[in-house]
Amino acid sequence: MKYFHLIWAALFRRKTRTMLTLLSVLAAFLLFGLLDAVRVAFNSGSDAAGVDRMVVSSKYSIIQGLPQSLVPRIRTTPGVKNLTWANWFGGYYQDRKNQMFNIAIDPDYFEIYPEFIVPPEQMEAFRKTRTGALVGETLAKRWGWKIGDKVPVTGAIYPNKATGDTNWSFDIVGMFKAKEEKMRGAEQQLLFRWDYFDEANSYGAHEVGWLIVQVNDPNKSDEVAKAIDAISANSDHETKTQTESAFNLSFAKQLGDIGLIVSAIMGAVFFTLLLLTGNTMAQAVRERIPELATLKTIGFSDLSVLGLVFAEAILLIVIGGVLGLGLVSFLLPVISKGSGGMLQMPAVSPGTWVLGFAMMIGIGVLVGVLPALRAMRLNIVDALAGR
Repeated sequence: MKYFHLIWAALFRRKTRTMLTLLSVLAAFLLFGLLDAVRVAFNSGSDAAGVDRMVVSSKYSIIQGLPQSLVPRIRTTPGVKNLTWANWFGGYYQDRKNQMFNIAIDPDYFEIYPEFIVPPEQMEAFRKTRTGALVGETLAKRWGWKIGDKVPVTGAIYPNKATGDTNWSFDIVGMFKAKEEKMRGAEQQLLFRWDYFDEANSYGAHEVGWLIVQVNDPNKSDEVAKAIDAISANSDHETKTQTESAFNLSFAKQLGDIGLIVSAIMGAVFFTLLLLTGNTMAQAVRERIPELATLKTIGFSDLSVLGLVFAEAILLIVIGGVLGLGLVSFLLPVISKGSGGMLQMPAVSPGTWVLGFAMMIGIGVLVGVLPALRAMRLNIVDALAGR
């Protein structure tokens, strides 16, 4: 800290150039923080998955249905405590821009998901109402729905026998909410009765999308999974039983490998940042060659000059990086609120800050190494003579 005033003065010698470079660094780390939050948000389903739950889906594709006749056979498999099933429906409300997570479920669905709360009287109404639907509180607030409303939904795939098209209508008989904040995104779902869906659906009768199995002992999940998959081995509907976290990740990867996409974007961003800040530092040192020679003349060693330039480069990146990640910390709650809960963006974690600081130091060293070495090797006579 002894020479901090020299470093600071050198950094802001050209204020306009420094401010523009800081904005570039800020933008890079802002993008880093946002993309990392998106990656965490997409993977959060695996973190919230129940340790005693497994999902049985088609071996060939998670969107391929399974015959409902598997239900009683899997239910009697040793180690299985409870079982329910669901079917992806998709669709939108009023406008194609209003895409929703609509899923047909077995009435016993919430017995396996204690992390969600449904008032008993509303659960009873759901069981008694053929066209009944349960909606998450976040989704209900988004559209202003209340119990007793009839909601029209246009499906993405399945035609309705009654209408001849993909238009369906559901009666809201209850609402559910998540016990924990990290599960708030699940409140964007509309859940309706699978038996109504099966009766009214024009094709794929008596098929379920996937089954959720609750096991007695999570330590014996592998054994139970093998026993379940053996039931349909060598058939036209072979199954793949996996942990709920693995299933959630595979479902999310239908959109693409989020981790790879984020890494590719950030690689391009930081490569560009290296070129930009490297050029800035090289130009800054080139302009100050006589000043650096003067420092050597009054007693600064080669290593001292080397350290001053390195510190200037690192400080430049650290200031911009901290401002960028700080702005991300402010923006993430705003984004979550602005999406109506559709996307639950996590706060910037300590791990992200640690990784961010490591990247700041690393980038600072990389962009400062060549200018610092040049400054260290300056010949005083040649530098003062302008050679």
